[in-house]
Formats: sequence, C-alpha cells, structure tokens
Amino acid sequence: MKKSCRQFLLSCLHQCNEFLSAIHCLESIEATFQRIQTISTKGDRSKESLLSMAKQGDKGFWITEIEEALLGSRIDIAVHSLKDLPTRQPEGLEVASIPQRVDARDVLIGKEGMKRLAGLPQGARVGTSSVRRKAFLRAFRPDLNILDLRGNVDTRLAALSSGEYDAIILAAAGLIRMELRPRIDEFLEADVMLAAPGQGALALETRSDDDLSVEVAYAIHDRATDDRVTAEREFLAGLGAGCMAPVGAHATIKGGLLTLEGWVGAIDGSQVIRATTAGEVAECADLGAELAQDMLGQGASELIEAARV
Repeated sequence: MKKSCRQFLLSCLHQCNEFLSAIHCLESIEATFQRIQTISTKGDRSKESLLSMAKQGDKGFWITEIEEALLGSRIDIAVHSLKDLPTRQPEGLEVASIPQRVDARDVLIGKEGMKRLAGLPQGARVGTSSVRRKAFLRAFRPDLNILDLRGNVDTRLAALSSGEYDAIILAAAGLIRMELRPRIDEFLEADVMLAAPGQGALALETRSDDDLSVEVAYAIHDRATDDRVTAEREFLAGLGAGCMAPVGAHATIKGGLLTLEGWVGAIDGSQVIRATTAGEVAECADLGAELAQDMLGQGASELIEAARV
C-alpha cells in the first residue's frame, strides 16, 4: 500500500509519518505500507503569487496531481492539509478520514524585539503567502508592510533570519508537526485573525471502491474534528469560495453545542464581515450553510469576487 503527500511542504512528510505511527499502533490493522511517495503539484511549482492563482479560480492547485495518482492507482491514500482541499471531491474519490486536529490558529514569528503583532512598529515588513492572512492583517494593522512569502517552512524561517522580513505569519499546525513549536512567538487569537476553514486538520483521501484503504484511513478518524470542519467547510462552500479566498471560519464544540464563527474580508483590509451561529452538533453542516447565507446577505459575495478581479 502506498500513501502520498505534497512534495513541497516538508510538514507533509511529518503528517505522513504521524499517520503511519497512528495506524501501526492499531492491532486490528494488518496493512503494510511499501513507501511514502511525494508528489509535486502546480501550487508547489508555480512562481505565481497565491493572489494570482486565486484570480484564476483557486481550485486544485495543491491537489490535482495527487488525485490523478489516486485515480490511476499509483497511490492508495493521499494525505492533504484539509484547508487546501476543495469542498467537493471528484467522482471515484472520497475523504475517508479526518484525524484529530492540531491547533488551528495562525502564529507570528518575529525578529528580536518584534515578537507581538500589536507591538510591531509602523511599516514593519510582515511576510505571508495567504490572501486571507493579508486581508486580516491589513484590517488589524493597516500600517504594516505586507510582503509575499513563498517556500516551505524551513525556507520561510530562513528568509526571516536573513533579514528579508521583520516577522512572518504561519499556521501553527505545520510548526507543531515539525516539532518547531518553540519557534512560535505569538498565537494569533480569533478576534485578530480567524483560521482558514479546516486549518490544522488533515484529510485522508482514498478511492471510493478501495475498501482496504478506506478501512485503514478510517481507523484514526476523529468524529469531533469531523463535525467541526464539516461546519467550516459547508460555510466555505455556501459562500461559493475556494481555499484561497479571504475567508476565515472556526468551529468549537462545548457541551454538545457547536459554535461557528465566520469572517470574510476585503483584500485591502477596508472591510470585514463577521458573524457567529450555534446549534446542535448533529446540525453541523446546516449551521455552516446557514451562516454562509447570513453573510451573503451582508455583502460577503462582493468581497470574495473582488479578490478574483
């Protein structure tokens, strides 16, 4: 059995190893993995900015080549960062499992004396590759100089160390999976920057008719994570947005109640639409769709379309 992850994200190798470690602890699974296969995607190879990709429709940049390998039986299980995965799968494929989520927040890593977003000096150079992060940074700190930041985690950290940036924004999950949590200077809370839908979670994708791979993947499925990200991704789908839109969403569960918060921002930071809903966990998909309709009524579609112009 072969499993795959994206070549460019070094953290994906840690994701794959995390998955292998988890299933090898399960006595009920008797599957042998022959190898981890890394696959380079268009999003990895392209020198275009993510904003340029978003203007083209922002679908499939990170996963098309991997799904083609799945459909061609060159791999058996694909490990994706869920936030990169479109909300609907191609015919013949399915998301067989959502393992337990890691911290969904974004984080700041800064130079000496620049360890807090609120404390950065005017004009500080902040690096990020994300359209969403740029929108929310500009809304929170319009005085900052927001610069593009490409490459894997190690490349981005090296760019900070070389003096190209005063601070950079990354996803906490990738750093935690790579055992780089001590490098984090500040976790950015939801009132400053809301995570991307599905951020911090993995998706294990298989062929729908491959019963063994589905069984192996599902062995580490986490129901609570699935419920939370279902609400977030139904919110994204209801907005008609993709993974590179200026959209944030985060769901929490407490005492059987699921609370979902959503944000949509203008890419220049001039406007942010924010709303929250709550309901029974079993209604997670409906809650996401209903929150999307609420925000569309507040003008969210105009902000999303503006990011594609």
